[in-house]
Amino acid sequence: MGAKSQRKGRAAERELAHLLQRYGYPVEAGRAQSYGEVPDLSGLPGVHIECKRAETLRLSEWMAQAERDAQRFGDGLPAIFFRRSRSPWCVVMKLEDWMGIYKAGGCRCGCEAAKPGEKRK
Repeated sequence: MGAKSQRKGRAAERELAHLLQRYGYPVEAGRAQSYGEVPDLSGLPGVHIECKRAETLRLSEWMAQAERDAQRFGDGLPAIFFRRSRSPWCVVMKLEDWMGIYKAGGCRCGCEAAKPGEKRK
């Protein structure tokens, strides 16, 4: 990985850490130049964050990396947090993992969330 790419990745980790801190989570970026020795970010309970800032999406490749690292670090469910230039941050998780998180906390958007098998009001 080139120096420019490393700087871009490190800047993305710091940017995402600051965003998650504003939501109230004590998220911290891993050490600079750790090269996979520590997670990209830590401090989001139950979630292993794989942080990516790229124009070309390689979700399958990234998810495989997130799954390996989540297992290795034992820090939670694998999730890819990514964004393209001039785009908002997005999150990708396996449906089963996301449903577990969603059911545990429920929808907090103010709507009346439907129970399984029901239609939303």
